[in-house]
Amino acid sequence: MDEDHKHDLPAPPRYRYKLIKFVTLALFFIVVFLSLGFSGLKATSSSEFCSSCHEMKPEVFTWKASTHSEVDCVNCHTDPGIKQIAKDKADGVIKNLRNEEDTTAAIIRMPKEIPDSACEKCHNISTREFTPSGDIIIPHKQHSDKKIKCTQCHSSVAHGKIADRNMTFKTDYDKWDSKVGKAAMADLKFTRPAMETCMDCHIARKITTECSACHTTGMVPKSHKKADFKTKTHGIVAKTELKDCNSCHKYMSTAPLQGYEEASTVDKYLNQVNSDKTTKNEHTYAKENTFCQACHKIRPESHTKTFIGNHGTEAGKNEQKCYTCHDSNRTNTSSNNTVNCSTCHQMKHLTNWRKGHPIPVDNVKRPEARCYTCHVEKTCTSCHKN
Repeated sequence: MDEDHKHDLPAPPRYRYKLIKFVTLALFFIVVFLSLGFSGLKATSSSEFCSSCHEMKPEVFTWKASTHSEVDCVNCHTDPGIKQIAKDKADGVIKNLRNEEDTTAAIIRMPKEIPDSACEKCHNISTREFTPSGDIIIPHKQHSDKKIKCTQCHSSVAHGKIADRNMTFKTDYDKWDSKVGKAAMADLKFTRPAMETCMDCHIARKITTECSACHTTGMVPKSHKKADFKTKTHGIVAKTELKDCNSCHKYMSTAPLQGYEEASTVDKYLNQVNSDKTTKNEHTYAKENTFCQACHKIRPESHTKTFIGNHGTEAGKNEQKCYTCHDSNRTNTSSNNTVNCSTCHQMKHLTNWRKGHPIPVDNVKRPEARCYTCHVEKTCTSCHKN
């Protein structure tokens, strides 16, 4: 092209410059927005962001006192993935814009259980060596194969069940600090799986509840290993420590046991303790627990054929001991023993005594020699004159 015709080309249209300028600015703002967005996402995904919320103080300080204090909140409380995290952040922004934040001291609870995938990011049950306390046997792989979720046993590891303990209900958030958090997490029974949780699950799934299934030592207390414990002293111990006895032996009974659990603090305060508990003791426990009956139904060696003649003398030495197997009132009894005090001692006051007599006496008109096998002759002849 020669020099004369070079300047004949039309100038570029003005809109082309505007388009280039617009695209350049758009790209700039997108880069800035994404950088700010990711930095903001990172900031709001930190535990520091959670702790900035006044109502989260109890959860934050218990978490700091837990074994998971080095694990960020979102590692457990948000499903994995950028998409899900962004969705959770957006939901939070919308709630703030709508002013839906609850300003009352309501209990904070998770809307859904923490998924196993959150736990498995750190814990691999296939390779992890578990170190349970004491003699406890915990076959994690076996539980996982049965689709038992981690939180069914370990739901309290980070916060110590503070919501269930009503520690966050209408609480004074200003009083929560590291000291209170440590105190709330100090009692291990609130952070470790409870025996009741294991037993309830085993019973529901019809799995063995034998002590040896979960404990290498069989969980036999030292007192139980003494030579005379079974034959002489276990009843004496049960009189003062029945609650401890029930904590293990209730699971060994095939019949349900009611009235032996300790009343809650709230029930005691409201005076709503079950009146039946006042009549429950070590004697009724031995009669109602089928585990105890396995031995208590066996006739004692002292109960020979002639025992009936001197049983009154023996009962006078320790009447309460008799009530472990027998009841005084035959018509109102929890005992499965067919022989009770009223079986004989109130016979003269009953109109249908022949029907309830241990042996047939339909044709007996007056006392016979065989009557004195059980009855005292002098007592009978005081009324029945020959």
